[in-house]
Amino acid sequence: MLPVQVNRLTVQEAGDRYVELVRAKTVTGALSPATAEVYARDVATFVRLAGPARVLDDLTGEDVDAVLLAFARKPDERRRNGQGKDTAKGTGVGTGVVTGQSAASQARFRRSVSALFRHATSAGWVHLDPMAASSVRARERGGLRPERRALTREQAEGLIEAAGSPAAPAAEAAGSGAPRRRRADQRTEVRDALVVLLLTTLGPRVSELVRANVEDFYTNDGVRYWRIFGKGGRTRDVPLPDAVASALDAYLGVRAGGDGEKALLLSWRGRRLARGDVQAVIDRVQRQVDPGRRRAVTPHGLRHTTATHLLADGTDMDAVRRVLGHSDLSTLGRYRDDLPGELEVAMGSHPLLRRRRGRAGRDDQAGPDA
Repeated sequence: MLPVQVNRLTVQEAGDRYVELVRAKTVTGALSPATAEVYARDVATFVRLAGPARVLDDLTGEDVDAVLLAFARKPDERRRNGQGKDTAKGTGVGTGVVTGQSAASQARFRRSVSALFRHATSAGWVHLDPMAASSVRARERGGLRPERRALTREQAEGLIEAAGSPAAPAAEAAGSGAPRRRRADQRTEVRDALVVLLLTTLGPRVSELVRANVEDFYTNDGVRYWRIFGKGGRTRDVPLPDAVASALDAYLGVRAGGDGEKALLLSWRGRRLARGDVQAVIDRVQRQVDPGRRRAVTPHGLRHTTATHLLADGTDMDAVRRVLGHSDLSTLGRYRDDLPGELEVAMGSHPLLRRRRGRAGRDDQAGPDA
């Protein structure tokens, strides 16, 4: 039997062909555009770290391990705030030092590289998949998280209250110089309030939030809905709480984009907000929260907050699944965090003992001669 003929593509050529195939899957709905771009970004990083001119079939398990380690050590620029300080969880917070990639990012990158080599094996670009000989894995965190993602009820309420009662925007410091007055068309407090309310109460993915258009919000039988276009081409219609619907109407009343701009969330220049802009909005509102109720949080952390508090309040699990846009109930486990004192409250009002407590109360009221 003749050996399999391998097409000796360079890493760059293989990466380009694979990304083209991935993006083509968005046309059929097999992948969402956001997921395809994540794959494309990871593959571009792999090409750069592995060496664009190297032949893909020449890469060994050790080469792949070197790439995975290089990625793990690579600073995550998304963790910088506007002043260049690290705002991520864990080591280096507020120190100006940008840490490496999180375990979740490393695991995602490995999955992207694995998918590339699976396709390369089936397409005849490599003899053997080097991922089988790779030994580098992201360190999984065991036990409790060093810092929970979900905000407590008090912290979440503080964030919502700050969004609804923004600080007076008449003057704003410009670096170390004198305060400057913002123009009326640079006022973004109403938009920021809507962003915080949507993230905290509905828990959309940040990609779903920035892709939202004005036409995606509609009214049916007096209830406002948001038609969310999620992963894999799936859509879900989520009703807005009254406070969120009011915030939406307030924002649409001052939105500067005009009728020609479809995007819901616009910068003061009239452009669609980017993913990175959403974190800046949260940080800006957080600065107005009382320090005792303030904790740094990401958009994904607010998604955890939504799931955690809906489930803690006894909301049906399938309803929470539909709000978050998951296809499987089992996924909810990753989005629910423990709340301080929740176990004590649950056992203090056990559902199987409520009738017994009620009967005991009636017996007490009956008096000693009953």
